[in-house]
Amino acid sequence: MIRITGLNKSFATVKGPLAVLREVNLQVHLGERIAVVGTSGAGKTTLMHIMGGLDRPTSGEVLFEGKNLFALRGPALDAFRNRTIGFVFQFHQLLPEFNALENVMMPLLIAGQSRRQAAIPATEMLKEVGLASRVEHKPGALSGGEQQRVAIARALIQRPRLLLADEPTGNLDRRTSEEILTLLDRLHASHNLTMVSVTHNDLLAARMDRTLRMEDGCLKSEERK
Repeated sequence: MIRITGLNKSFATVKGPLAVLREVNLQVHLGERIAVVGTSGAGKTTLMHIMGGLDRPTSGEVLFEGKNLFALRGPALDAFRNRTIGFVFQFHQLLPEFNALENVMMPLLIAGQSRRQAAIPATEMLKEVGLASRVEHKPGALSGGEQQRVAIARALIQRPRLLLADEPTGNLDRRTSEEILTLLDRLHASHNLTMVSVTHNDLLAARMDRTLRMEDGCLKSEERK
């Protein structure tokens, strides 16, 4: 599904370029679940952002099903992300002024659907993640685990082929983390997802098909299940 070749990313600083990714080569196969682990600052999140088209590399190539991701620009890249990739982040990034249903509807509204059209699949998706009774609650009235379930529902509302998760359990206690991991396992199977998760959580990494370890912007080792 994804082929990354010679990927480099640097940021300009007052002391000169700061290399965050160095000659990263990676293949992600259809249906795989991959964990990317490493210390803070190793380049994990930058790699995920580039895979999702949220950031551009300094050099190198990212092919998605054989097509150069960064040949897309502007609205074309936005549309690709909206329809093809789901994102889940550690701190949910829900819109606090909207309720759970409205947050999940948002990608559909951005894609041009009416509120009436978007409400139907969004309601079903909230049921699928166990929040049928919480659709009208705003994020401030939800627990951390419930907020993450809303974020997962939002990520999957467009039926993406790729789910990118950045520390999806990093802000949760152990019991809630286990519930979220079990939910992700189930959704991976039911939605035929390919998943890449950046994590410090050993439990999450152990459930993946492969674990990739990053150090100083390089992929240093790989463990298979």
